[in-house]
Amino acid sequence: MSMAESHKKLERNVTLLAVGAFVAVAIGGIVEIAPLFWIDNTIEKVDGMRPYTPLEQAGRDIYVREGCYSCHSQMIRPFRDEVERYGHYSLAAESMYDHPFQWGSKRTGPDLARVGGRYSDDWHVQHLKNPQSVVPESVMPSYGFLSTTDLQVADAAAQLRALSHVGVPYGRDEIANAKADLAAQANPEKDGVGLMARYPKAQIRDFDGNPGKLTEMDALVAYLQMLGTLVDVSSAAAQEELATEKGR
Repeated sequence: MSMAESHKKLERNVTLLAVGAFVAVAIGGIVEIAPLFWIDNTIEKVDGMRPYTPLEQAGRDIYVREGCYSCHSQMIRPFRDEVERYGHYSLAAESMYDHPFQWGSKRTGPDLARVGGRYSDDWHVQHLKNPQSVVPESVMPSYGFLSTTDLQVADAAAQLRALSHVGVPYGRDEIANAKADLAAQANPEKDGVGLMARYPKAQIRDFDGNPGKLTEMDALVAYLQMLGTLVDVSSAAAQEELATEKGR
C-alpha cells in the first residue's frame, strides 16, 4: 500500500485518525513535560534577586487590589522600541517571587517593570493623588485616599509564611521580624541594620512625606520604587545567554 493510500485510509477512518492524533499529542507532551521532572527550576537564578520586604509586599497587595495591572504592564519585551523607552527587557528571574505575576496585557499607561528610581517619591505621591498634575494627558483616576489610609496588615508574619509555602524563600528570621521590618522600612529613625541584612538594597525612608504615619501610600510607593532595581540586568542577561549556549 502506497503512502498516499495509507494516508487516505487514515483520513476516512475516524477511529484510526483519533488514535493517530492521540499518539502524536502524547509523544509531543512527553517530550515537553518529562524533562521538567529532572530539573529543580526552569528559571535561571541571577544575582541580586530577593523576595519582597514586608512593606513592598504590602504595597504590591495594594497594587493588585486597586487593579493597577489592568492599565500598566510589568514586562518589557525584547523589542527595540520597548527597550529604548522602558529599559532593558524583562528577565524571567524578576518575576520568580510574584504570586500572581503582574505582566499585564494592556498599556493604557506605561510599563512599570523598571519604574523604580526614575521619579522621586514626591512625584509618585503627587501622581497618585492627582495624576493630571504631573501628566496632563493622563486618564488615571485619583488615589489620594492612600495617603490618608493607615496601612493595616492583619498578620505580616503569617503572610510571609504563606508565601514561603509556595516557594518564596522567606526563612525563620524574615518571618519572625516581619512586623518590625514592616514599620522600620518607612521610618529612618528605627534600626534598619537587620532589615538591610535580610533584604539587600531595601530602601529605608519615609515614602509619602508624612513621617508620623504609616500609610498605604508609603507601601505602594515603596513597591514602585523597588521595581527593576534589584538585578544588574546587563550582567544577568549575560548569565542567561551563557546558560542558553550551554544548553542548560
